[in-house]
Amino acid sequence: MKHLVTVERGCLIGHSLSLAFGLAGLLLVLPNPDFIGALPTIGQSAFGWSMANGGVAYILLGAITVSIYAYRTFGVRHWLTFMLPTVILSLGSELLGTSTGFPFGAYGYLSGLGYKIAELVPFTIPLSWFYVGMCCYVLARAGLEQLKFPRWATIAGAIALGSVMLTAWDFVLDPAMSQTPYPFWEFKEVGAFFGMPYRNLSGWFGTGALFMAVASLFWGKVSLNLSRAQLTVPLAVYLLNFAFGAIITVAQLDSRFWIPTALSVSLGVVPAIALWAMARSSSAEAVESLLQTPLATTNRGDVPPVTVGIAQK
Repeated sequence: MKHLVTVERGCLIGHSLSLAFGLAGLLLVLPNPDFIGALPTIGQSAFGWSMANGGVAYILLGAITVSIYAYRTFGVRHWLTFMLPTVILSLGSELLGTSTGFPFGAYGYLSGLGYKIAELVPFTIPLSWFYVGMCCYVLARAGLEQLKFPRWATIAGAIALGSVMLTAWDFVLDPAMSQTPYPFWEFKEVGAFFGMPYRNLSGWFGTGALFMAVASLFWGKVSLNLSRAQLTVPLAVYLLNFAFGAIITVAQLDSRFWIPTALSVSLGVVPAIALWAMARSSSAEAVESLLQTPLATTNRGDVPPVTVGIAQK
């Protein structure tokens, strides 16, 4: 599995660089057309292509990073039983939203995020729901398991807290992507919550809770038992994507938008870091837990995720 770890790290680095390049383009280059005009023809073409496809690149790299992480940590069954419900349900929610205004409010996608399914929703959008949603859920479930609540309470808490963290990301993502000078989507109604309708937030929470609940049914009673080291990728991906939206929002919008940014930090960033800190301090503790696992659970299809992750590393 070493080659998978290498590819995963390469994709995570690429994801990070794509986000950084996007920030530089949106905040520094596009507002200065003289710089673009001074480039040679090939440079202008390259810059135009990169800005047109940069959104696709960072989402694809994020989805690949989390897919490899999920595969090597949880196994193919748990990876797919999270990813497929997430992609299908979020796409359905987005198609319904762009067609009827429910559950997010009236909105529509512009260009820059790739081919549009049914000419409404870019194919990259369900992938972004997947990779950020999985990071939120894994952090929530792994952290809450350390509190030793009953299994049903841990799973319900992971769904609720994971959905809150996912919605908190939207507090900075939506202003950055819809209200700045270079938007990727637009609301067709003036929202009361800093330009966003309140039902957009409830739609985010509801969509996240729905696919996390469905994935939880497929995952069953399995225990994650992940260490902090094993949660580094989900935490890094979540914080990187938060920073991308927050920097654009704070840099390009007025001072009022410090409020949703602070809410995003309080409801998303702080819980994510706290859940990571609550996890096991080392893989050795996870191995100790594994040694206490009955041998009857060692069939591939029923292995606790941490067993798959340690065995494959």
